[in-house]
Parts: sequence; structure tokens; C-alpha cells
Amino acid sequence: MGLFYENYSLGSIIALILFIAVWIVINEVTRKSKMLSILAYCILPVVLAILVFTNVLSSPTGKTWFAWVKVVSALTGVLGFMLIRFTKLGKSKFAVIFPVSILSINIAEAVYRELEIFVKFKSMQVDPGGIVVLGGVWNILNAIAGILCIVTLTGFAGIKVSKDKSKDMIWADMTWIYIVGYTLWNFAYVYNCISTRSMYAGLGILLAAVLAELIFKRGAWLQHRAQILALYAMFSLSFDYQQSQYFQIVPVYKESMWMIISVISFVFNVGMFLYMIYTIKKYKKNPLKEDIYTETNYYKKTLKDNNLEKCKV
Repeated sequence: MGLFYENYSLGSIIALILFIAVWIVINEVTRKSKMLSILAYCILPVVLAILVFTNVLSSPTGKTWFAWVKVVSALTGVLGFMLIRFTKLGKSKFAVIFPVSILSINIAEAVYRELEIFVKFKSMQVDPGGIVVLGGVWNILNAIAGILCIVTLTGFAGIKVSKDKSKDMIWADMTWIYIVGYTLWNFAYVYNCISTRSMYAGLGILLAAVLAELIFKRGAWLQHRAQILALYAMFSLSFDYQQSQYFQIVPVYKESMWMIISVISFVFNVGMFLYMIYTIKKYKKNPLKEDIYTETNYYKKTLKDNNLEKCKV
């Protein structure tokens, strides 16, 4: 990542590793406990909101409308997933409709922000939240990649709750190809639109969600992503952590870097879209009613690890 960032030091690298580890640990602990989930995602947000509104806690991020929208949307996702996991809604149409809807809305918000920056910021400047921004073709490319991340959401009819104590929300058709596509798109979005914090708001929490998926609970990536995003969003609105000397890794702020990252995101997501079309035609699948990646090893291992069966029409 040295090509895209600067201001590395031993202390900042250690801080980044600890930063990622903290989100993974909190996500894992709350994932396994209904009571801790309620504490972290229902009670804590209210307490922090009161402290921020009364200026006991503050951060430049908390002064932008978009940051508050992201907090609300991330928490809405987590709370909806908790209802699916811990109530009878997990066996209703809500479990099918809500996850794909909230994720699509979340992506659409980011696509809107990409287009907003493209239109409003024709020269490099600092926005009200203290973020360095510059509009360009990269915003358009990544906005298209974001739209493709919505279009390629398949198999949501097969979302199920795992048959173990943690009762995780499992989306088996969300295999590695989608996780990589989304991660590349979201990293490009954060680099383009929240550049100053992109090492942490982007790479750090995205990597934490991927590691949680690969190491702790396969098939629950969206749940991991939502919880870690909500935790980070609350933290970033409450604490101006980048005032610390240990959180000073920042982008190099070059147009070529914005372009490279967005092109990678665009190309991969176009490829993911084409692969989806190929799979649908080859196996004669309906992505709105059934899982389409049932022949992949990732899908099969996800079902096996969670003791689940294939989604049927």
C-alpha cells in the first residue's frame, strides 16, 4: 500500500494492526452474545449520540450529514439482522427482503456521494468534515462499480439463520467473488470520498470483515461487515482519533492514484457481473428466487460449515 499512502512509521503500523484487531474482537464477542449485541448496537449508540450532541465528545466527521446517514444506515442493518437472527422474522419474507434492501440502499448512498463529489469538487479542496476531495472520472467509474455491486446481489432468497448458538445470518450465495468485488468497490469509494480516513475507514474495517469471514464464521460476511461498520461509524463520530500521531497514514493525493484504484474496482466488478450472467445462463438459474453459485466450492463449504441445505425455488 506504500504506492497509495505515506507517513508510515513503526508506531502507525502497530496502531493499524491493533485497530483492525479491536473491531474483529468486538464483532466476534457481540456475535456470540445476544445481550452484548443489544448493549453494543442498541444502548451504546444512544449514549454516544447524546454525548456528541451535548459536545462532550466530538469529531470533524460528526459535522457532516453524510457521516450521520452512514451511522444510521449501518445500525439499521445490524438491528434488522438481529431481528432475523433472534426472532421469528428469521423465518419470514423479512429475512429475504431486508438484507438485500439495506445493502442496496447503503451502496446507493455511496454512489450518490461519488457523483456529488464529481459535480461539486472540480479542484482539490477540504470539505466541511476535514476530508481532502477532488472530483474526476474515477468517481464515475466507481459509481458504475457500485451499481454493479447492487445488480450482482444474488441468492438472497436463500438467506438462513445458522443452526448453532450464535444464530448467524448466513447468505451462502454471497461467495468470495462478491466479497472481493464489494471490498474493492468500497475501498475505492472511501479513497475517493473519505480519503483522509481511508486507511482506517476503508482498508482497516474492510479487512476486519474479510478476516472475520475467513477465520471465524463463513457465510456471515454481511453480518460481520454491518457490525464492524456500525462500530467504526459510532467511534469516528465520537472521537477525532486521527489527531493521534499513531493514526497519520494518509493518501498521497495524486489523481493517478484515485484513477488506478477506481479502474481496478470497475474492471473487477464488470467481470463479476459477466460471471453472474454466465452462471445464470449455464445453470438456468433465477437469481431472484434461488442461489446461483451452488456449484462453487466456497458455496458448498459455507453450507457444510453451517449445517444448512441448498436454497430451493
